[in-house]
Amino acid sequence: MNKSRLIQLLLAAAMALPLAASAEEGVPTDGDRPPFGGPRGEMPGAHPGHPGQFGTSGMPFLHGIELSDSQEDKFFQLMHSQAPYLREQQRAHEKAMRALHEMRNADKFDDAAAAKLAQAAAQAQANLMLAHIRTHQKVLAVLTPEQRKQLDERMAARRERGGPHER
Repeated sequence: MNKSRLIQLLLAAAMALPLAASAEEGVPTDGDRPPFGGPRGEMPGAHPGHPGQFGTSGMPFLHGIELSDSQEDKFFQLMHSQAPYLREQQRAHEKAMRALHEMRNADKFDDAAAAKLAQAAAQAQANLMLAHIRTHQKVLAVLTPEQRKQLDERMAARRERGGPHER
């Protein structure tokens, strides 16, 4: 596996964790079916990148911006160092949400325990969101002024078309 592909896979996995948490909150649950089944670490719509286009799958906002080997190495290191924390927060969120789900049908309802679990789930989700935003800012700091200008122009064009706002 080449270095660029490995970087893309690690980045996609790290960035998908907060997305998975957000997506699972809206999953309807019924009966005894657990609310959090299914595979982890998949990013819908991700596709393999091309050499020199690190952000194609994990950071689509970087698609088309040529990155140096040094920049790719920094992004790899950043995402690699983030992975344990993101995984820990994702697990904390899932654990609290599973416990809340189990309380829904319990014979005795403990409001204080439910509130504590809801707070734990919310805190883990907030930690994931903050980590995602901090990572985004660290990535932007690695870009050159010309790359930032390209990114700004692309985002302005996307806003004019009514597309999603990446920044």
